[in-house]
Amino acid sequence: MSIAENLAHLHDQILAACARANRNPADVALMAVSKMHPVDLLLEAHAAGQRLFGENRVQEWQGKSEIAGTLEDLDMHLIGPLQSNKSTRAAELFHSIDTVDSLKLAQRLNAAAGALGKKLPIYIEVKLSPEESKHGLAPADLPALIEALPSLTHLRPTGLMTVPPWPADIAQAGDEARPYFRELRRLRDQSQRTIPTLTGLSIGMSNDFAAAIEEGSTCIRIGTAIFGKRAPASA
Repeated sequence: MSIAENLAHLHDQILAACARANRNPADVALMAVSKMHPVDLLLEAHAAGQRLFGENRVQEWQGKSEIAGTLEDLDMHLIGPLQSNKSTRAAELFHSIDTVDSLKLAQRLNAAAGALGKKLPIYIEVKLSPEESKHGLAPADLPALIEALPSLTHLRPTGLMTVPPWPADIAQAGDEARPYFRELRRLRDQSQRTIPTLTGLSIGMSNDFAAAIEEGSTCIRIGTAIFGKRAPASA
């Protein structure tokens, strides 16, 4: 299937999941995760009407942006871990940083956004998975960051994101991920008491997005189901 056909199929699946959950499909954004895929595929998705994309690394998007960065209405989010020493370049290149996991990083992004004269949307990444490979802020540290964010006036806290553990059974990925989705939603609801703009839930990927929508996702991050399997990372 072409990328346009994949996107159309996904939109049908999103409609079905929203119908089951009695939700408005307009409240669920589809992010095309183009990390580790050639820029030609990103351009193909854009031509098919996709506007929201996710990239994992500052350097990778910097290279792709030389070709794709001027596309009309492109909304590019950083969804991979960000080292604080790359925060200035990230604030320049991306429309949103979805993996803020410390006050130090938030402060650096705030300073970078202030220098650019912009208000930078951010998501806070929370680590709910026990897997060492997963990134994010420990849930116990979330309240302190939430309390500090209102003073960082060049940031716009938008929501929370997480990545659940890799499922033991792909066929049961949605059911295995539900407890993590529900916990993130609880943390989001709790955090909204301090930051009312923190409405987003970035949860759900190719194997579990239907369950994520049923659990309240406002943004699903889809790579494989749009672009196919990623090319192996170069040595």
